[in-house]
Formats: sequence, structure tokens, C-alpha cells
Amino acid sequence: MSQAVRILGIDPGSRITGFGVIDVLGQQQQYVASGCIKTESGAPLAERIATIVEYLDEVIRTYQPAQAAVEQVFVNANPAATLMLGQARGAAIAALVMHRLPVHEYTALQVKQAVVGRGKAAKEQVQHMVVQMLALSGTPQADAADGLAVALTHALRNHSLAAQIRQGLTLKAGRFR
Repeated sequence: MSQAVRILGIDPGSRITGFGVIDVLGQQQQYVASGCIKTESGAPLAERIATIVEYLDEVIRTYQPAQAAVEQVFVNANPAATLMLGQARGAAIAALVMHRLPVHEYTALQVKQAVVGRGKAAKEQVQHMVVQMLALSGTPQADAADGLAVALTHALRNHSLAAQIRQGLTLKAGRFR
């Protein structure tokens, strides 16, 4: 009997970090949970990072994912914003590796291509497709939808998930055990 693989997807941000949790069984993906980790506006960066790590630790303990996927940082015109985004992403990755979760990384282009079919898709299109793909009764907040889209991208792009389910293997810290 096959067992579902639980994936945690993260859309990092220094102000809002979106997350989504899905279960994958064969070709089917099922919604588990999603939400946003909001940091206090104007708080020092160290406090924001602490908030991200603490809340992701709680999400991981609550939902017990087997794998994690994180959106990669893109470089924009504002170097300070890019650095802050990178630090928020680093905080998210630190929370994941502290739980020995394998971390997979996808660009925004890869996420949009996997979920919408085009790399230049708008946020609203990503939200719409997440609702359709997971048969949700409502539309999640944009950052939560992005977290779900990252998890869906990992499920759709990672062909080894099916083999992993069949073989009952657990991937920990980059190695099969």
C-alpha cells in the first residue's frame, strides 16, 4: 500500500512568508494547510528572522512534512530588498534543515511554469490555478497560495517522489535511509 508524501512549500519574505502543505499520493495532490507568517513592520531584521524560524518550527512540528521546497531569491533593482529577502529565505532554510528536511529549490519562473504553464504568469493566475489544482473552496491569500504553488511545483517536477512512495523510503538530510 502506498503512503502519501507530505510536502511543505515556502514563499519566503521579510514581511510575509507564505507556506503551504500538501499530501502527494501518486498523481494526486491534496491540500493540508496553508498560511502566512507575518513579521512586525519596522521590527529589526533579527526579530523578523526569529519570527520566521519560530513559526516555521511550529508549522513543521504540527504538519510533519517529509520534504520541503523553497522559492529561490530573485535579484531586483533594490539591492537592500534583495538582501533582506535572502536573509528571510536563509531563516526559512535554517528552520527546515534543523528538522533534517530535504530542501528543494525552485525559481519563480519554474513555479509559474509548473502551476500555470507560463513563466510570466501573474500572481492572480497562480492563485487561480492553485485553487483549481487542489479543489479548494476559497482562494488563499496571495503569499499562502505561492507557498502552495511551490509545494505543487515540487510534486509535479520531482519524478522520484513516485518511486519513493512505492519503495517506502524516507529522504533525510539528502540521503535515503
